[in-house]
Amino acid sequence: MMMTNPQKNKKDFEQGLNVAMRYLSYQPRTKHETICELGKKHISDDIIRQVIQYLQNHNFINDLDFARLYIESKEKYKPRSKFAFRYILKQKGIDSQILDSLLESYDDEALARKAIALKLNTWQNFDTDIFKKKAMNHLKYRGFSFDVCLSTINYFIEAQKTNNEHQTNY
Repeated sequence: MMMTNPQKNKKDFEQGLNVAMRYLSYQPRTKHETICELGKKHISDDIIRQVIQYLQNHNFINDLDFARLYIESKEKYKPRSKFAFRYILKQKGIDSQILDSLLESYDDEALARKAIALKLNTWQNFDTDIFKKKAMNHLKYRGFSFDVCLSTINYFIEAQKTNNEHQTNY
């Protein structure tokens, strides 16, 4: 018995949807990432379009929500510069307009200070030169400009001096 074209199309769609749902079950993904994964599994372009449309209609894929959650979670635990966020999310296929709207409320200085503040307990006993070197490398690795790195390091050094002066006065 030979399958008719609508039956084959439905079977292919279900297969593509199963692959996509399995891929999305581990963590949120972007539309671009999902399309690439389906392509790796040799699913036809027509079926990929149908599956992506279905996933978007049922809110399994939402690039705006993905980008918002990504920035919020990384900002909290592993702050990066706006440039780094933009670069990473652009690679994941997020549209520039979405990135512009999400990143406009963030400030690189504040993100850099948060990145260093998360490391202060580890670095508190280092002398100033070692602190500067570690902080500079830490911030540069996370995509901050040289000016932001310097101003952030100086902010923490001044804060440490002020803190030491208050401790010696008591």
